[in-house]
Amino acid sequence: MKILEIEGGKTLSGTVRISGAKNSAVALIPAAILSDEEVTICNVPEITDIEALCEILKYLHADVSRTNDSIVIKSNHMENREIPTNLSKKLRASYYFMGALLGKYGYVKMRFPGGCSIGARPINLHLKGFEALGATIKEQHNCYLVEAKELKGANIYLDFASVGATLNIMLAAVKAKGTTIIDNAAKEPEIVNVATLLNNMGAKITGAGTSTIKIQGVSSLGSCFHEVIPDRIEAGTYIILGACCGDHLKIENIIPEHVEALTSKLQEAGVPLEIGIDSITVTKAKKPKAIQVRTQTYPGFATDFQQPFSVFLTQCEGKSKIEETIYENRFMHIPYLTQLGADIRVKNQTATIIGPTPLIGSSVVATDLRAGAALVIAGLIAEGKTQITNVEHIVRGYEQIVEKLTNIGANIKEREI
Repeated sequence: MKILEIEGGKTLSGTVRISGAKNSAVALIPAAILSDEEVTICNVPEITDIEALCEILKYLHADVSRTNDSIVIKSNHMENREIPTNLSKKLRASYYFMGALLGKYGYVKMRFPGGCSIGARPINLHLKGFEALGATIKEQHNCYLVEAKELKGANIYLDFASVGATLNIMLAAVKAKGTTIIDNAAKEPEIVNVATLLNNMGAKITGAGTSTIKIQGVSSLGSCFHEVIPDRIEAGTYIILGACCGDHLKIENIIPEHVEALTSKLQEAGVPLEIGIDSITVTKAKKPKAIQVRTQTYPGFATDFQQPFSVFLTQCEGKSKIEETIYENRFMHIPYLTQLGADIRVKNQTATIIGPTPLIGSSVVATDLRAGAALVIAGLIAEGKTQITNVEHIVRGYEQIVEKLTNIGANIKEREI
């Protein structure tokens, strides 16, 4: 088993370069199989979620090759096989193969996807969209069989602006006959990035990034070269870290507008930020003040920022509150923060945080990806040594996190026990 060992209390400075977006890349790779020709995707992060998707592609007998940060995918000889549990359970984003395989073949059979246990994330909106396009769905023992003699465009209203459902329906609809309109679509930058890939391959998608997406079906898709956008969640994590213990810590290769909900809250708390065209430089505030935060769908305050941000709030003067509106189990890191010395109470999906409180190193557990990021930040500002287990959650979404942190002055090591 691997653990992270952190000796806290260091001031961090220098430059962190942000990798390609995990939440974009994990949808772009399944989307690429809709092409009948070669697709090259660059700026792909080296994380375990990407490795798991490539495993699925190879299982389906697609040709996959990786050089540096680029992945080349050729699916003209792939087979539409049932994706087994041992592959689908490795990551939540395996469900994008449902939309991609349905769109390519009109048939898909796969097991329920895996991922972090941060709350109920049903795929009923995905399935509702597939049915609207003309598919029939059978479920047995967490195995879904989705098939359609012919997919036809439809008007689809999402009860919730789900990123996963928006993307999956988009993947299924690009080759459907006629026009599909997705209303109350999610607006995240990752959706725009995937729509751009599909359009570069020959799809006809408009409105990505707004609440209404229009898809005019096409008969075939060709080759393209495409770049993954910078990871706004990774960027936000390092920005929060800089707000906790940074001294002119520069976060580069980012799109500042993508993290505006976060940076506006940090500025409200009194954190000095220098926002450039593609970078943000952050320095720890001398006396940051308590604030209130409510998670929302994009462009609101991202639920993925909530856990790392709660660590920052432990260092703010006064009573802060975070209301979590997206996932009901996204406070599983709180007991470990209190173990480190934080003063936090949770009631009715709202965490009340009293600060500032000094944190003291301890042995803690990463219960999910962003909880792991929160504990890394906590360990870096805590006095003494912090050990974090379940490191596999963290490396699912943060490329070279140990190397990046070491380069800016952190005392952090990964080792086997």
